[in-house]
Amino acid sequence: MKKHMQNSLNFSFIIVALTFFITACSADEGSIFETPQDTGQDGMENMDGTDEVATLIFNESDPSKNILISEANGEVGSRVRARVIFTSSTTTQRRLYITQNIAGTGDMPFNDFDLGDTDLTKVLKADGSIDLDGANKKEIDFTFELPVPDVTNGLIVYSFWTTKGKGDFRDPTKRIALGVGTITVKVGAGTNPFATVRKFEGIKLFAPDQFGKTESFFSLLNETVYKINQGPEFRAFWDFGYYCGASGSSANDDASFASTKAYDASFGFDVEGLKPADTEEDMAEETLNEMFFAKSGKSTTDFDGIALASDLDGIDKSTNQKITNLTVDDVIEFVDNYGKKGLIKITAIQAGFGNNDFIEFSVKIQP
Repeated sequence: MKKHMQNSLNFSFIIVALTFFITACSADEGSIFETPQDTGQDGMENMDGTDEVATLIFNESDPSKNILISEANGEVGSRVRARVIFTSSTTTQRRLYITQNIAGTGDMPFNDFDLGDTDLTKVLKADGSIDLDGANKKEIDFTFELPVPDVTNGLIVYSFWTTKGKGDFRDPTKRIALGVGTITVKVGAGTNPFATVRKFEGIKLFAPDQFGKTESFFSLLNETVYKINQGPEFRAFWDFGYYCGASGSSANDDASFASTKAYDASFGFDVEGLKPADTEEDMAEETLNEMFFAKSGKSTTDFDGIALASDLDGIDKSTNQKITNLTVDDVIEFVDNYGKKGLIKITAIQAGFGNNDFIEFSVKIQP
């Protein structure tokens, strides 16, 4: 099941659309954002005289009025009205990131919007964050409807934060502008079920091309394979890559995985596009994901039987950011850059250095 990037960055985990209401900006501003208004002391406001609105407030000059957490009740198939206000006195806000966590299954990028007549390409950055270039970067205020997915009982958590540059859906602290706020929608009793692993099957990575033209990297965030030459917007998505022994220090590595950070040194070549160029946004502060590997004592049968996230708790973080000489039926333990633990099962290898040579595998990871 090989995944490909689409221009609109459609995430397979997003099951419903977020609809924005444009209420205060003039047509020539080209912005979906409003001028901040007084929401009252309880952070709730009636938009149409009847419905309450779950509201988050970040005010850099007066943090005493901040509302970082808001809650609402919802029914499956309905929508919860919400409002987010970020007001800065000195900090320029360039992007808005939103994630959705359905009943404890993990924070996933939320960016599938219906903006009516607004051109979607003018609103979203390539990584799926919201571009704030069309807004007053120090005063951001928008209202919208949050969908309630099909769960019988549990919490739907939406997280929001703005950044001063290119951020990371899995790390809200990266270039954060003001802070992280959450709107939690309770369905039923609001009790999440036991967390199960996320599982991916039939992932295929190809031997690398020096110019980054092959699908050699994988993202544990969105189950997607990447070409490195897809650009710096996606660099935060890459977790690890594949190579098959090259030259120099890698001559005897055979089929191998390496973290994004360790990839160039492990492979033995500098792959074009992996490291930030001097002209890139935030180049001086750019980081690459680490990932730590170890051969597991588990069998493929053990791998197949793992269902709960807690089944992976016993994995220890190694110090190795590459693992070499992989063979079919190997089971590999890993801890990713964000502390999540998982296993990889190797299912097929077509060894070699050609662009059509590959490795195929399955993954189970904590949400």
